[in-house]
Amino acid sequence: MAKKAILGQLNDVDIRRLRVFRSVTEAGGISAAELELNIGRSTISTHIKDLEIRLGVTLCQRGRSGFSLTDEGKHIYQATTRLLGSLDEFRADVNDLNQRLTGQLNIALFDKMVSNPKANISKAIKSFDQLAPEVTLSIHVESINEIERGVMEGEFQLGIIPGHRVSPSLKYHYLFDEKMFLYCGAGHPLFNCSTKETSKKAILSNNYAGLGYHSPNMEVGHQLGMKRSATVYDQEAIVHLLLSGCYLGYLPDHYAQSFVDQGMIKALAVEDFQYQCEFFAINRSSPKPSRLLNTFLECLIKAHK
Repeated sequence: MAKKAILGQLNDVDIRRLRVFRSVTEAGGISAAELELNIGRSTISTHIKDLEIRLGVTLCQRGRSGFSLTDEGKHIYQATTRLLGSLDEFRADVNDLNQRLTGQLNIALFDKMVSNPKANISKAIKSFDQLAPEVTLSIHVESINEIERGVMEGEFQLGIIPGHRVSPSLKYHYLFDEKMFLYCGAGHPLFNCSTKETSKKAILSNNYAGLGYHSPNMEVGHQLGMKRSATVYDQEAIVHLLLSGCYLGYLPDHYAQSFVDQGMIKALAVEDFQYQCEFFAINRSSPKPSRLLNTFLECLIKAHK
């Protein structure tokens, strides 16, 4: 497909096609996007094909082998989320003038927070729903790096993450904390050892499962000299490795409690291997947050006081 040198002015039809493309990408295919878009497959396919012609690139592979984005498609998807996010912010700003809270709020959360009794996110959502019943919420669960990137690029208006580093491009609002313990499974050699027998040397000599992206988990692991024998990208994966009896790994105490109660895992009571995570709501430093975002932030902060 020949590439065009200049795209030219975007019009309403282009914006609609981009919204269809975003929905198809996030749904994982044309068939899966039918319900979300409330239009037929043939119409969706036409929108995608017309968008490819308009942009001069092939956006995705679709057929019996399944749906997948091309490299150009991945780039266009990221640009699309930024563009549509900016349009939503513009709509929210205009609605601010009319004192109406409408539009869509895109939020990204770190995983396994719901069992933390200190995390009152649902309480904040309830308060926000009472203040802004016309607003549509879109909530994603992502890794820390993806949340930071998405907020910086405008894909998400707000994220909630464990604090691990500070970016001048973001604003941070403290919400709550959680306690992290190092666990082993029932079949692990350290499971039946006493605290006295569980030395730092003994712990460091065992296989360790850690997160594979920058996070408090990664920072603490490096500080303690723990070398990853298995790399994971969410905390549920750590549980699977713990239950194998072959690995040690960190979990939040609230998330681990049900497995502890069943005798499936236990925390290693060595103080050096415990740490605390603080969680923050993050949003872009610039531009100025809309009244919609500020309202949700106020509900979050109030819910966690």
